[in-house]
Amino acid sequence: MKKFSLLTAVVCSAVLLYSPVFAHAAGDNDTTVKPAETPSTESSTTSGTVTVDGQTIQYTAVAGILTVGATDVADAQLGADGKPQPGSDLAAQFAAAKNPSDQPALAHMFYVAYFKKDADAEHRPITFLYNGGPGSSTVWLHMGAFGPKRVDTDDMDTHLPAAPYQLTDNANSLLDVSDLVFIDMPGTGFGRLTGKDAGKAFWGINEDGHAFARFIQRFLTQYNRWNSPKYVFGESYGTTRSAVLSNMLENDYGIDPNGVILLSQIFNFTVDVDGPQMNPGVDMAYELALPTYAATAMYHRKIPQQPLQPFLQQVEAFAIGPYEQALEKGTDLSQADKQTIAEKLHDYTGLPVDYLMRGNLRISGPEFEKTLQQDTDTTTGRLDTRFSGPTIDPLSEEAEYDPQSSAISSAYVSLFNQYVRDTLHYGNGQTYLPEANYPNFTWNFMQNGFPEMNVAPDLAMAMKTNPKLKVMVNGGYYDLATPFFAAQYEDKHLPIEQRLAANIQYHWYESGHMVYVRTSALKQLHDNVAAFIRSTE
Repeated sequence: MKKFSLLTAVVCSAVLLYSPVFAHAAGDNDTTVKPAETPSTESSTTSGTVTVDGQTIQYTAVAGILTVGATDVADAQLGADGKPQPGSDLAAQFAAAKNPSDQPALAHMFYVAYFKKDADAEHRPITFLYNGGPGSSTVWLHMGAFGPKRVDTDDMDTHLPAAPYQLTDNANSLLDVSDLVFIDMPGTGFGRLTGKDAGKAFWGINEDGHAFARFIQRFLTQYNRWNSPKYVFGESYGTTRSAVLSNMLENDYGIDPNGVILLSQIFNFTVDVDGPQMNPGVDMAYELALPTYAATAMYHRKIPQQPLQPFLQQVEAFAIGPYEQALEKGTDLSQADKQTIAEKLHDYTGLPVDYLMRGNLRISGPEFEKTLQQDTDTTTGRLDTRFSGPTIDPLSEEAEYDPQSSAISSAYVSLFNQYVRDTLHYGNGQTYLPEANYPNFTWNFMQNGFPEMNVAPDLAMAMKTNPKLKVMVNGGYYDLATPFFAAQYEDKHLPIEQRLAANIQYHWYESGHMVYVRTSALKQLHDNVAAFIRSTE
């Protein structure tokens, strides 16, 4: 992988916002999580039905905890109950610890699995799904996209009314084509971390990838699904995880996924549009975000209305053509040429020409969000730029919050807390953490002693070592957290042979980061993912 010494601090803080409820990072070097009560390993099994495309599916739901070790050696010495096997070195280390915080680190990971009843397990696909953050649980994909129940957001682009919220049957659940396992990352959901330096053991690019690989390995054993077709589905930082995880599964754990499904992708954090001004000389973030700026400007009627897809193709050509060439010239760009580019950017974004000139033709995501609708003191959304909200500080240079996150998070968190207890019969008396809400939460972007800001080589390695691996890329036109054009650029520049590029398919939707918030987009997403699974199982 390419090594980077720049941008580490800004990216490590910015990436933590890739989920609807913001996670927080702290600089505390003590990564022992405390206090830490070990969750029960008992699971809850219930039954239900859901109708998808006229097909009524009876399913069994299992909510529970799987415990994984901090290393492969430690993990192999854990029993199915999550406790060290008697006589093992791990058991001896537990016995020697003077108190629980001195015991070896373990991750007790919460999951909810849905199995179609009376299905042939050997031929029934199984999909492992997770959100991002890093630091997010998987409440969003679970309750918004593919679980049998779904939060009804009523296709609004403004703040939802307060409770009571509406939970509905999900006619676009993926249970018509696959069993589903929604996994909460270590330290979220009902899962907890225990032991010495547990944060250090599980919160990081590689550490997190190994934890998920060990979880999948244990799940396949516990439910006898080793010979089922297998898929991994990640959203946001979950796509970063998927690149690392797919490589680990194949080359470290002997598990070939049938497919990797990516939603709202980010591999290369050096082109993150949240803080590109901190990395002067690298202008790609501005170029790759421009189509999203343009789609957003047209949605909010800051530029003339026209058919979206042909317009965006025009903007894409300008972004990696005249715009890129102008930015590459730096201070050699003449004032006349700068004025010409600024006027064209105005046509595409609706931003004032003088503002674009003063910004040196470079406008970050937070600046765009603050400025696009500033004439009405309105802030534009980040995760979904169709959303808007009142501006907090009219004199600020950047947006201070994300209207989309504020608009829907309460509905998701509230309804899941009710659903998991009333329907899945799990979690009474326990606190569900939508995010890794620890005072010492921080993410390790280091690999082999260097900060790793681009995991594209991981997915490339997985595709090279398994030339039959299929990849599906999905994204929203109105996503400014992980712009769709950036994802397309990343995948078309993977270090793979051209013939392997045919294994990647792309689907874009008229929605935002959480594509599934819009019902029509969720229907398209379901149909595309279902077709992908059917074609690769």
